[in-house]
Amino acid sequence: MQLRGIDTVLHMDERRTVIGNDHLLRQAHVDADVFALRADYRALLIVAEGIEPGPSDTESEQLLTEAEALAREALKRGPVEELPHVAAWRDAYRAFGAKPQRTRNSLEALTRRAETGLPRVNRLTDIYNAISVLHQIPLGGEDADRYVGAPQLLRASGDERFDTVAGGELTEEHPDAGEVVWADDAGVTCRRWNWRQGRRTQLTRETTSALFILDVLAPVDDDALARASEQLLAHLTRLGPSVRTAQRLIAAD
Repeated sequence: MQLRGIDTVLHMDERRTVIGNDHLLRQAHVDADVFALRADYRALLIVAEGIEPGPSDTESEQLLTEAEALAREALKRGPVEELPHVAAWRDAYRAFGAKPQRTRNSLEALTRRAETGLPRVNRLTDIYNAISVLHQIPLGGEDADRYVGAPQLLRASGDERFDTVAGGELTEEHPDAGEVVWADDAGVTCRRWNWRQGRRTQLTRETTSALFILDVLAPVDDDALARASEQLLAHLTRLGPSVRTAQRLIAAD
């Protein structure tokens, strides 16, 4: 099983389709400094357009229930920090100076929540949260139309802007120097690789065009990543008759 590259636009019937946010994929970049930390890192970016927003439904509920059951079974065999991909991300966090016991990667945070129950937000958010847990891959979802320029994964200077909420109030923070962040031309969109997403590009009830980022380290291989992306695409394409998707895999040379 192989992942399709940037030049292939994915659709259920394999026809080439125009993607308005194609530039997000074509211009996306991962800095060499990030690959220097983890040469096994891969980023799979997926853009989906034509989404019809909607509340949680029976299919998203079933997917979340499956994810919760998988997490409970996995955690019977040992603590969450010993799950292979969670442990790999803890090592990656330590490599750039973060303390994983204090700032948990998104996969670990969701897996911990899944043991007692994942949140029900809306069908789009529910889908990607469930697939993250089911395939044990950090998976972020953002509003593609709110991007300013293309996504870049880099080590921060410390001057970049990050809009977030603290104490219930909107505020602006700055990443630590050397921290791995996803950013666009307007600032940081996600801190500490896949720890916390910013407010500006977050998914809302009005989102019709979304960018998904699947962050991958060994021991997850390309076959496992392909299975995760195929399940995500299958669920995305049911969110409206005009849904169009495209994807790009970025890896070290």
